[in-house]
Amino acid sequence: MTRVYITIDTEYSAGMAKRLGPGCRAENFRRSIACETPSGSVGVPYQMDVFDDHGLKAVFFVDPMPALIWGVEAISDVVAPIVERGHDVQLHLHTEWLELAGDSNPLGNRTGLNLRDFSFDEQCGLIEWARDTLVAAGAPAPTAFRAGNYGADDDTLLALGELGLTHDTSHCPGIAGSHCAISLGPEDREPVEHRGVVEVPVGCIAGFGDRLRHAQVTALSAAETLAAIGHARDCGAGSFTLVSHSFELLSRDRAQVNQVVRRRFAKLCAGLAAMPGVRTATYADDAPRPAPGRATTHLLPCSPLRTGMRYAEQAVSNALYGAG
Repeated sequence: MTRVYITIDTEYSAGMAKRLGPGCRAENFRRSIACETPSGSVGVPYQMDVFDDHGLKAVFFVDPMPALIWGVEAISDVVAPIVERGHDVQLHLHTEWLELAGDSNPLGNRTGLNLRDFSFDEQCGLIEWARDTLVAAGAPAPTAFRAGNYGADDDTLLALGELGLTHDTSHCPGIAGSHCAISLGPEDREPVEHRGVVEVPVGCIAGFGDRLRHAQVTALSAAETLAAIGHARDCGAGSFTLVSHSFELLSRDRAQVNQVVRRRFAKLCAGLAAMPGVRTATYADDAPRPAPGRATTHLLPCSPLRTGMRYAEQAVSNALYGAG
């Protein structure tokens, strides 16, 4: 069975907190986590409803950094429903929150856009603080990590190993020029032991030319993602990783439901549940295992038809709900 990891970066908006100030916690939760709109809610509770309806399990990478300004209760509000519903909680970390932390900054006055902007010792301190805060919020001790903005480097992996975390999934070969500075390339598309942890790349497919396209709900159509998973299964791949966000089914301004993406998400979950030879898995119960050697064979070839249909779908989505 090929294991599919549905990973959801679950995070309050640091940008909203900067614009509106620390008093925006309730509004930030409503728009970034619950994703409530006049036409319905499509955030974490809705996504778990869809997963549960189809017998799927997901991995929620929760960012505890907002506790720097709102306390651990703000993270408990996110973690408790996920744990109660039996899904997996792992560790996410956006260093942008340090700019808002003031005297609560565990690094004093140090700030930075990405985790890679900090030294090894500083990264150890930040990851340790975030891990302990996530556990204080009610999550089991995490074993897996994803850096905010994918902004990790090799020191991040060494820091994770130092702190007892076994897996990282910050390498996204399908995004050229991403913030990730881990010393792996676009050819590294299978789980691999690297710098003391198992690095689990985000899945991708072949695009036009030599380009790759990452397996994110807003980046691929349901047909492309399901074809990629089926191809990985047929090639004997042990796992395939999808990425999404708590707010991904909203419009760009987070004011309304993006019905194009919502339908794509629903089709993806239904298709995945019906696909033979695959199953969803979590890091808590069945973590990804390194592939033999440096396997690079599980890339779905580009289909002009599927790609063209996605372009048309994206054009409608962008026109109705904002580009991005």
